[in-house]
Amino acid sequence: VFIIEAEYMNAFASGFSEKSAMIAITRGLAEKLNRTELQAVLAHELSHIRHMDIRLTLFASVLSNLILMLIDILFWSMLFSGNREREEGRSRNQLGIVIMVLRYVLPIVTLLLMLYLSRTREYMADSGAVELMRDNSPLAQALLKIQNDHETHQSQYQKAYQRTAHEQVRNQAYIYDPSQAGISNLGSGNWFSTHPSISDRLKALGFKVQ
Repeated sequence: VFIIEAEYMNAFASGFSEKSAMIAITRGLAEKLNRTELQAVLAHELSHIRHMDIRLTLFASVLSNLILMLIDILFWSMLFSGNREREEGRSRNQLGIVIMVLRYVLPIVTLLLMLYLSRTREYMADSGAVELMRDNSPLAQALLKIQNDHETHQSQYQKAYQRTAHEQVRNQAYIYDPSQAGISNLGSGNWFSTHPSISDRLKALGFKVQ
């Protein structure tokens, strides 16, 4: 377990396997959460490790990139053999249209699926934290505290995130996406967000958000 010397509240897990896994929490998280809330956050991160989420994300990324490379190869092959394809008839032309559409549509679809996978991983890690804690309240309280703290110190944390190295790499792995509090320049729409909203996560945990 590592401590990030930062005043904002956040945490993440990384590692290809359980033997190489690590968890990092910020100093602000360790100081501002009570014992059970901190345990719930660590249980969430441990669940990412138990579910092998890093390995899953890596395999999904490699597979999607291989598919995109294959479509790109077929696309350029189609362009360089255009004359021969026209001679072979309508069926080859139809195949060329399909390849051309896939080349421009598939990257967007792949991006949306990867973001959906990221959001699903957060739901599963929340569920894993409840399983380990045998209680859903500590994680819900921790998520609310983290969000309220970010919203209260928005301008202060904006500068703090900019001072901390490698934030762009960690952003998707954090338990809380700071862009949901208006921090950073990244959007946080439902389709293009790496994390579900806190209200959706609380609903999944069994709490009604007013």
